[in-house]
Amino acid sequence: MEKKFDRLSNLPFDVLEQILSCLPIKDAVKTSVLSSNWRYKTATLPNLVFDDHCISGEFLSVNSSTIVNIVDHVLSSHIGPIHKFRISHPHLQASHDIDRWILHLSTKSIREFSLEILTWRPYSIPPCLFSCQDIVHLELYHCLLKLPSKFKGFENLKSMDIQRVRLSRRVLEKLIIRCPLLERLTLANCDGFSHFKINAPNLRILDLEGKFEDFILENTSNLAEVCIDLDFKANQKQILDCNSSNLLKFFADLPNIRKLRVQNQFIKYLAVGPLPEKLPEPCRYLEFLSVCVSFSDLDEILTLLGLLRSSPALKELEILVCKEDNAGGGEMYSGLHDNVSCQFTQLQLVKITGISVKAELDFIKFLLLSSPVLKTMTVTPTSVNDFLELVGELLGFRCASASANIIYLEP
Repeated sequence: MEKKFDRLSNLPFDVLEQILSCLPIKDAVKTSVLSSNWRYKTATLPNLVFDDHCISGEFLSVNSSTIVNIVDHVLSSHIGPIHKFRISHPHLQASHDIDRWILHLSTKSIREFSLEILTWRPYSIPPCLFSCQDIVHLELYHCLLKLPSKFKGFENLKSMDIQRVRLSRRVLEKLIIRCPLLERLTLANCDGFSHFKINAPNLRILDLEGKFEDFILENTSNLAEVCIDLDFKANQKQILDCNSSNLLKFFADLPNIRKLRVQNQFIKYLAVGPLPEKLPEPCRYLEFLSVCVSFSDLDEILTLLGLLRSSPALKELEILVCKEDNAGGGEMYSGLHDNVSCQFTQLQLVKITGISVKAELDFIKFLLLSSPVLKTMTVTPTSVNDFLELVGELLGFRCASASANIIYLEP
C-alpha cells in the first residue's frame, strides 16, 4: 500500500507554529499525540496564553489547583525560549506558584509578560521579574510593585500597562525613567501616590485614569496621543491659592500632540490658575480633541475656548456635556460673542452629546459660524423631551459652511 503524504506535518515550521498559536493552548497540546512528528511541536511554541479564550472557553470556571496543574504541565514540557506569557484568571490564589512561573520565565528570554488576577490581596511581584532584560511589553493588574535595589531598568521595554497596582511615587518615577525606549504607557486606578512626574523622551501614547491631585509631564516632546480620565479630588482651597496655570503647565512639553481625550473631571484640573486666551505655543498638529465639559462653569468654557484657539489643525471635535449641567449660560453667552472672529479653518467633524438646550446652544451657534469647512455636526440632547425643542432652535442657526450636514440623534 502506498503511504499517503502528510502535507500538514510537512509544512514549514514557522507556518505550523502560526497555526498552533491560533489554537486554544489545550487543543494545541492535544496535537502532540497525532504522530511522532507532532510530539514536540507544541513544546517549542514561543507564545503561551492562559485565559478563557485560549483554554477553550473553560478556563475561568476551573479552580485554582487545576490552573496551576495546566500551567505547570506546559512549562515543564516546554523547550526553548518563551517570548510571550499571559495569564488571566479571577481565582488564582497561590502566589508561590506564580513566583515559580516568573522565575522560570526569567531564564526563557521573555519579551511579553501579562499578569491579571483578581484576588482580595494584591500579588507582590518577585524581584526576578526585573532581571528580564529582553522584555518589551509588561502588563500588570492588581499587584504590589516594589523595585529591587539593584534594578537598572528595562532597556528594551516599549509598552507598559499597569492597572490597580499599588506602588509609591518614587517607584513609579524610577520605573518610567529607567525604561529609555518606552513608547506607550497606561496607568489606571493605581494607589500609593497622589502626585507624580512622567519623564519619558520616547513616549508616544499615554493613557492615565484614576484619582490624583497633580502630575508633571517632563521630556515628553514625542507624545502624540494622550487620554486622561481624572477623578479630580484635590484640596480646593489649595487650588484657589494657586498662581500657576495648569493649562500652561500641561501643554508645556507637548509640542507634537495629535490626539487628545480629556475625560471625566480633567478639564477642571486644566482650569486651575490663570487662564490665557490661547497657549504661548499652539498645538500645531492636534487634529482630534474629545472633552467632557460643564457649560455652567465659566472657567471650563474659557479653558475649552483657549484649547480651540490654540489648535489650528483641529479636524475633529467631540464634546460630552456633563450630566449635572442644568444651569443657564449667561456668562458663557457674552463670552462667546467676544470670540465671533475666531475661525476653525480645518474643523470638519463635530459631535456634541448631552445637550440640555438651555446652556449649550450658544456654543453650537458659535461653532457653526466659525467653521467654514464643517462637513458634519451630530448633536444629541439629554432627554427625549428636549429633542423637538433642540431641532427647532438649531434649524434657525446660520452656518459658515455651505456643505455642513447637521444630524440630530434622539438619546
